[in-house]
Amino acid sequence: MYSDLLQALPAVVGFSNFAAVVIGVLAGIVVGAMPGLSATMAISVLVPFTFGLEPLVALGLMAGIYNGAMYGGAIPAVLLRIPGTPAAVATTFDGYPMAQKGEGGFALQVAVVSSAIGGIASAFALMLLAPPLSKVTLLFGPSEVFWVAVFGLASIIFLLGGNPVKGLISACFGVFVSVIGSDPIYGNDRFTFGQLEMLDGISIVILLVGLYALPPVIDLLETPLKTDGIESSQLGTEPIWKAIPRMKGFWKTWLRSSVFGIWIGILPGAGGSMAAFMSYNEARRNSKHPERWGEGEPEGVAASETANNADTASALIPALTLGIPGTAVAAVMLGGLLVHGLQPGPMLFRENPGIVFGFMWQFLFGAILLILLGGSLATNSFARLLILPRPLLGSVIIVLMLIGVYSIHGRMFDVYLMLGFGAIGWVMDKLKFPLPPVVLGLILGGFAEENLRLALRIGRGDWGVLFQNTTSLVLVALTVAVVVGPIVKRRLTDRRKQSGM
Repeated sequence: MYSDLLQALPAVVGFSNFAAVVIGVLAGIVVGAMPGLSATMAISVLVPFTFGLEPLVALGLMAGIYNGAMYGGAIPAVLLRIPGTPAAVATTFDGYPMAQKGEGGFALQVAVVSSAIGGIASAFALMLLAPPLSKVTLLFGPSEVFWVAVFGLASIIFLLGGNPVKGLISACFGVFVSVIGSDPIYGNDRFTFGQLEMLDGISIVILLVGLYALPPVIDLLETPLKTDGIESSQLGTEPIWKAIPRMKGFWKTWLRSSVFGIWIGILPGAGGSMAAFMSYNEARRNSKHPERWGEGEPEGVAASETANNADTASALIPALTLGIPGTAVAAVMLGGLLVHGLQPGPMLFRENPGIVFGFMWQFLFGAILLILLGGSLATNSFARLLILPRPLLGSVIIVLMLIGVYSIHGRMFDVYLMLGFGAIGWVMDKLKFPLPPVVLGLILGGFAEENLRLALRIGRGDWGVLFQNTTSLVLVALTVAVVVGPIVKRRLTDRRKQSGM
């Protein structure tokens, strides 16, 4: 399996594939540096434009954007105390005080080096852990794959966000969207409402763009917050090769935070924010000078930025092998894989080894490129982006979305559908309904239906076929644990509160 990893390397270092990673990292830093925008939104807007590209070029852009955006979020977090991405909230604790003391340049250098180290560790984790796990999943039959899909849905519903009921409603909406179109076995129309355009079902791209890209743009236009640009002279930036020796004492924090980020990235429903907070608290607890934290301690920036980049590639370990994304970005990237004919899950590594292993290399190169592309010169330039008017930025993104969606099939129906999903996504966002379960419902809904019907055909209609082997029973037990666990935990917490303990 690891020989396939080495064989995929020559294709990745080709000009077009490598250039895609470089462009993706630069674009990701720009997106991350703009408060209100995110990697999820950027990849959603990008996907329609990748139809005509080679899969590795498209995936290289996505991997670059993901890596770049996770660092880019640190720029406004340090300079303005406004986290560019949710995962950069913990970076504000010490990054902004450093900027106030005239050490903003060093804070950003710490952020970019730490982000690169976290991203590199995460890419290696993806390379080392995903191949053996995929071998195990190749042993799965239709009934086991059905239970994997159910487990994935349950994980996202009950582990993501604080309200399982809202998560369940979101997932049901996604599953409903997945059954729109022609029945895959009998060919009957389902919920097409007489629209010929819906016979082939709802495109995952249209759903992604509508749900993830439109709501944040509406928010940008709603709250045109004016931000002040930062002059380069105010940053106190020095060349990165001079800054790195000042970080030699951070290796324990880098190591610990990388482990935290990788571990949390693998867990479905967690994510970079949780990794950053946990890592920050643990680093502070182990510090010799905890009283300095919150006052401009560079190690605090290192802990946060290492962890929130270490969950990037690792979140794809369950996504690529089982079809269960660890984060919202990973859910969107699953959609990107589907667009290029790559079905995440047990067969992905067998049917498309060159592409999937090349994708892993692109994550590693994207992380390494962060140091080169996010250095002093680039950081100064990206900091100036904060002066861009938000209405202008929002208008440009909307035009890109409309062009991208229309170019898929050349029809206005898709544009109207995207706007409809955008309105639904905006309402769901305001009402605090989680969006990842919708995407996962669309992806896993069809996956679960297909394998359930196949298993029942093999078992000649006997539902007992779903419980006939140990693997299925283990997956059922895990699903029950995911559903019951939070309920039991909440009741125990309530009981402790009532007893005053």
